[in-house]
Amino acid sequence: MRCCVCLFQQSLQCSPSKMAAGESNSRSSCLNLSTSGPLGNAPPSNSAYSSPASNGGAVGVAVGTNRSAGNSNPRLGPENGGGAESAVRSTPSAQNPPRQSVGPSGATSGAASNMTATPSSSSSSSSASTASSSADASAPVSSLPSSPASVLVYREPVYNWQATKSTVKERFLYSDEVQIGPETVMTTLYTAKKYAVPALEAHCVEFLKKNLRADNAFMLLTQARLFDEPQLASLCLENIDKNTADALAAEGFTDVDLDTLMAVLERDTLGVREVRLFVAAVRWAEAEAQRQQLQPTPENKRRVLGKALSLIRFPLMTIEEFAAGPAQSGILTDREVVSLFLHFTVNPKPHVEFIDRPRCCLRGKECSITRFSQVESRWGYSGTSDRIRFSVNRRIFVVGFGLYGSIHGPTDYQVNIQIIHTDSNTVLGQNDTGFSCDGTASTFRVMFKEPVEILPSVNYIACATLKGPDSHYGTKGMRKVTHEAPATGTKTCFTFCYAAGNNNGTSVEDGQIPEVIFYT
Repeated sequence: MRCCVCLFQQSLQCSPSKMAAGESNSRSSCLNLSTSGPLGNAPPSNSAYSSPASNGGAVGVAVGTNRSAGNSNPRLGPENGGGAESAVRSTPSAQNPPRQSVGPSGATSGAASNMTATPSSSSSSSSASTASSSADASAPVSSLPSSPASVLVYREPVYNWQATKSTVKERFLYSDEVQIGPETVMTTLYTAKKYAVPALEAHCVEFLKKNLRADNAFMLLTQARLFDEPQLASLCLENIDKNTADALAAEGFTDVDLDTLMAVLERDTLGVREVRLFVAAVRWAEAEAQRQQLQPTPENKRRVLGKALSLIRFPLMTIEEFAAGPAQSGILTDREVVSLFLHFTVNPKPHVEFIDRPRCCLRGKECSITRFSQVESRWGYSGTSDRIRFSVNRRIFVVGFGLYGSIHGPTDYQVNIQIIHTDSNTVLGQNDTGFSCDGTASTFRVMFKEPVEILPSVNYIACATLKGPDSHYGTKGMRKVTHEAPATGTKTCFTFCYAAGNNNGTSVEDGQIPEVIFYT
């Protein structure tokens, strides 16, 4: 006998998108289990039907579905998912005995003897015989009064009864062997969800997890959100975080819905430059405009993007990236373009309507080390960069520096920070930005737009070029500083050395760049 999953897959012509359209759990034309087939009779219903007595007190038993003799299965009672019939209840009476208990087979002892008919009518005798046969075949029957009365077909409420069963075999299905493929998994998952077969649902979800890749992560994320599978959705998002560029380049990316697009764009953990996110969003907008039968004009692209446009972090781009792409796209308004150019070029920076918080594709807790033991004043600036050379004993990602601020009270500084590979003199990361200080001897965070990978036993130069008034500075510097992770005890050891050349006086012993902020 073939597995019912295979029979599901052959007979289903529906699409999972119907669930998103608000389809109820009632029997539908594409998934009709009320007809004869491998699953037997119709699923139980919780409604009650009344049937008047006729011909001098004969009892007519109404059932939820018409069933031919050839389709009857006496083993399939309500408890086992078969037959639509349930207990027959008489009209309220003080003389009525209580309903009898249901045995494993779905039959109730004494049911037939309690169903009596008026001897003066042959038709009523025939009706009683029919009722007795139905009761023996499938359902528990309560005692009936001897006097003529109207009766109701009573159905015990059955809500997700299969959730109490641990294997597929216990759910009136034929086998625990499930054969699922890429072409059938989503339809099978839809069916398992619709008809409450949790073990089959678990098989489908496990199959999707094992086959999750960067090129299908967006498609599976959409399906996981549609089918309310939070664990699968979380795995898809983690995959997109780690392989953002590949996931955005996949063909299925442009097919996602707007809510899924926004769920990704709002994440702080995407590992890609912001300008590439903008290019991908424009590509999605072109496809969405076509789906809505709109011309792909800049105005329509902005219209279909809606709130997703505000999730692009334009301030994290370089001025060159912004000028070459978004500024000329026509998607941004003239006012937005001007405010962003001002953000890139002047200090103090004006407020912009877009998020300027750096994205960090790293997990775990942020760490930092301080290389000075004491703070003094004053330290001046004339356009020369403060620089210090350093190396580490293990791979880390530097995300920013802590810098000293003004000795004259609250002040704004303009600053360019860089990390340079010493041997090749290559700039690995930089940011033209600014920061505000409050006049204290504290350090103030200045962050890179993206984490900068630092490899063990390789020399790098930390560089900061400040424009502003005299500031505090550090003294009694340490050549080696070790950070130990509280949870794991992992040690990250920094070694600082003098950076040859013009460094504004900063050295191991004195100067600026007191703090390095990093992830392990």
